Amino acid sequence: MPDLVTAGRALAAESARYAGLGWMRGTSGNLSVTLGRDPLRLAVTASGLDKGELTAHDVVEVDAAGEALPGQRLRPSAEAGLHARIAAVAGAGAVVHLHMLAPVIAAERWPDGIELSDLEMLKGFGRAAHDDRVLIPVVPNSQDMKVLGDAFEVGYDPATPALVVARHGVYVWGDDLLTARHRAECLEWLLRFKTTIPGGTP
Repeated sequence: MPDLVTAGRALAAESARYAGLGWMRGTSGNLSVTLGRDPLRLAVTASGLDKGELTAHDVVEVDAAGEALPGQRLRPSAEAGLHARIAAVAGAGAVVHLHMLAPVIAAERWPDGIELSDLEMLKGFGRAAHDDRVLIPVVPNSQDMKVLGDAFEVGYDPATPALVVARHGVYVWGDDLLTARHRAECLEWLLRFKTTIPGGTP
């Protein structure tokens, strides 16, 4: 497991990458890395900062409830509690919360879940390209992370490392930041395809 500064350096680099793609506009979005599991500890990007300009020190260590450990100068993202819930339930080593447009549009069209199948890019999302039905869960938006966390758990499928929050954004996770990045990039392509083609199929 990385220490806080090492995690902060990696989180700053990933944040700059996503900001450059337009997926963390302004101060929106947040990323986390799991620092330890017993007890659960995460490094989470700090609240209210431009995600394209973070440094290795612009992170906050939080507990299993997403609360900052004592003695830190910055506040964690308001969504740190959901990051911690995903890390606990899914065993994620990293979680990325991004504000891509395609997942939000897809959630408007398919509020009960976004079905994908028979697309080669599904391999990059950790699934089979053919004969594999993938359902990306969609949950209503809430400012209460316990409400969102409970909704996440209800629809959680270990084979589907993503969650769309309606009219908000997407959470994608993996064993590490690189895996989470690759999955997020592939999911964005998949959902952009689905929302672009006539009829929205497959």
